[in-house]
Amino acid sequence: MNTGKKYQFWFCTGSQDLYGDECLANVAAHSKEMVAFLNASGILPHEVVWKPTLITNELIRQTFNEANNDPNCAGVITWMHTFSPAKSWILGLQEFRKPLLHFHTQYNQEIPYDSIDMDFMNENQAAHGDREYGHIFSRLHKDRKVVMGYWKDEKVLRRIADWMITAIGVIESSHVRVCRVADNMRNVAVTEGDKVEAQIKFGWEVDAWPINSVIPYVEAVSKGDVDALVEEYYSKYKILLEGRDEKEFREHVAVQAAQEIGFEKFLSEHDYHAVVTHFGDLGALQQLPGLAMQRLMEKGYGFGAEGDWKTAALLRVMKLMTAGIKNAKGTSFMEDYTYNLVPGKEGILQAHMLEVCPTIADGDISIKCQPLSMGDREDPARLVFTSKEGHGIACSLIDLGNRFRLIINEVNCHKTEKPMPKLPVATNFWTPEPSLEVGAEAWIYAGGAHHTAFSYDLTAEQMVDWADAMGIESVVINNDTTIRGLIQEMRWNSVYYR
Repeated sequence: MNTGKKYQFWFCTGSQDLYGDECLANVAAHSKEMVAFLNASGILPHEVVWKPTLITNELIRQTFNEANNDPNCAGVITWMHTFSPAKSWILGLQEFRKPLLHFHTQYNQEIPYDSIDMDFMNENQAAHGDREYGHIFSRLHKDRKVVMGYWKDEKVLRRIADWMITAIGVIESSHVRVCRVADNMRNVAVTEGDKVEAQIKFGWEVDAWPINSVIPYVEAVSKGDVDALVEEYYSKYKILLEGRDEKEFREHVAVQAAQEIGFEKFLSEHDYHAVVTHFGDLGALQQLPGLAMQRLMEKGYGFGAEGDWKTAALLRVMKLMTAGIKNAKGTSFMEDYTYNLVPGKEGILQAHMLEVCPTIADGDISIKCQPLSMGDREDPARLVFTSKEGHGIACSLIDLGNRFRLIINEVNCHKTEKPMPKLPVATNFWTPEPSLEVGAEAWIYAGGAHHTAFSYDLTAEQMVDWADAMGIESVVINNDTTIRGLIQEMRWNSVYYR
């Protein structure tokens, strides 16, 4: 997906005038060289913009407020080349409202043993200046990301690139608007939540619309537009009639085409970026939207089933974070369904009744039309496929009453041992880290939902950084997890986040 925005990150170098003009000239030259290298590396997903050296309270405050007001600035990278008194940064940091990376590096990689003198020491003292600068963040209780290492090291650049992706998620979160065309499934707890607090914490606007507000948009889609989209479907996907009459099958597919066009037009006209549906509230719709929602997810919309607005909004944020990633493997709504408990083959079969995003597909994608026991409507058409192998993360955002918690499980996706010819839905099969037994127990102890926002392309660290920037609790389940350690961590968190 294309966000249509060209984000930049400002590079701000700290110093002061204690060591004279020559030192400041060197500081500026070094920082310009570093910015040029960062941009030429081909590793960073967004442009870095050099800014003049910051040496006074006034200039720091002015620069940070300019960054706040620049819609293209997604965050600031700061580095203290020399010693910069941290009190100079207090007002600027207090007023700064965007993501900040503290780049703890230095211009020279090696100590110049033969020539080093006090002039060199005074000019190149990031080990000194960055500690002074880091202290004031801790004193102000301000969130930031710290990356330490030599500025030409690929590993370091990749960590900065990962942070940039998280920063986009932070910036874009406040723009997410969710259209609820159905309420939460009756008596289900985990998809509920405080929508006012979500707007305070994340910036999400979550609005309710009756399903019959959308239906006129679906009904107004012209036959020509429906036929054209159906032809696109037929050219792009395998058609699995499985004994059904071809004409009748095509009519069912056409219903989904009208829904895709109609829903998208409604969402676009009302400026929504995520949508939830529910099989129990379909109004005059002929089918539960299946293929239609799968295609909207592929275009970058967030989605949540059974009224799950938290997952829909989170998925939209994750879609935005992955928008610029080269060779992305996919990000999707997902649901835990059933286990394989055979020793050595343990895993969880992931699916949903219809709505799994085709970005995660591996190989052929087919259209099937099968009965659906829920919804009391005609058989819906849907895209069916199996997912890629590889490492990913499954994320669940839950409301604990007094706070939100983001639960992140690192998982490893595999092919199923055998095909499942009678299962007419898209699937993924994964084993949670550190094992099915510990991973599942940990997920349940943490209160994780059965719906998740899943991605092959984001890391647990990136989502933790996002949660930190939002001021919410995060819990990571991975190969280092023990049940005792997880329970103890959550007890500590309950004190910190109360």
